[in-house]
Amino acid sequence: MRDRQVYIGIDTSAGRRPCHIAVLDAELRFINQTATPLRNVIKEVEKYPLAICAVDAPMGPNLGLLTQADIRTRHGLPPNGSKWAQFKLSEYELRRRGIALYNTPTDTNSAPSWMQAGWKLYEQLRVAGFVPYHPEHAADLQMCEVHPHASYSVMLGRLPFKKTSLEGRLQRQLLLYEENVDVADAMVVFEEITRNHLLRSELALDGLLLHDELDALIAALTAFYAGTRTDEITMAGDREEGQIVIPVETLKERYV
Repeated sequence: MRDRQVYIGIDTSAGRRPCHIAVLDAELRFINQTATPLRNVIKEVEKYPLAICAVDAPMGPNLGLLTQADIRTRHGLPPNGSKWAQFKLSEYELRRRGIALYNTPTDTNSAPSWMQAGWKLYEQLRVAGFVPYHPEHAADLQMCEVHPHASYSVMLGRLPFKKTSLEGRLQRQLLLYEENVDVADAMVVFEEITRNHLLRSELALDGLLLHDELDALIAALTAFYAGTRTDEITMAGDREEGQIVIPVETLKERYV
């Protein structure tokens, strides 16, 4: 039954830090949230027979589409130019709008270690039965590429504060709370920010999530949009090269 479907967000790493996993149910309640080494991620994911898994990593290498004259022309770029040629179409669509994200190389061996770790995870997901997400698919197990910074940006309608800053964490958690995700209202943190606490170098942030946890949660929320609100998402990029699921029906021309 589709009401048993879960929505999994994975914030990957290359081994220096654990991967963060968030699992939400159809009511956006927590089923699980954990931090685990990359080698254990697939064990966590395989617990769920009906799932959309959103991964914060490119699904595949750059196919060099923006070096092709016809594709460049189709996207309003000079056919013989080189600007944007090193980016995937999905990356171009976001970067030109002011949303910064990675650059996926054409040579897989030159990719950074975290990106190669993501590709290994996607391969493990394929072996486990996951297929690439598409709004028209009805497969029990689907996987998609997401980008937490892009998801937060489009849902806020503007670029967020830096995710490692206190204000950035507050802002992201407030957005999740407003979207009815099962998180604490970040505003309660301010109840503990008193003159006395600051003078004593004490700052209790109970209930405020870490930025890796918040990234995993927005990935899970984006998976929820992909599974339940297909008319409210954008598939940025080319299907063959790899698309990024964006939780908004229409992208703005510029995010500032």
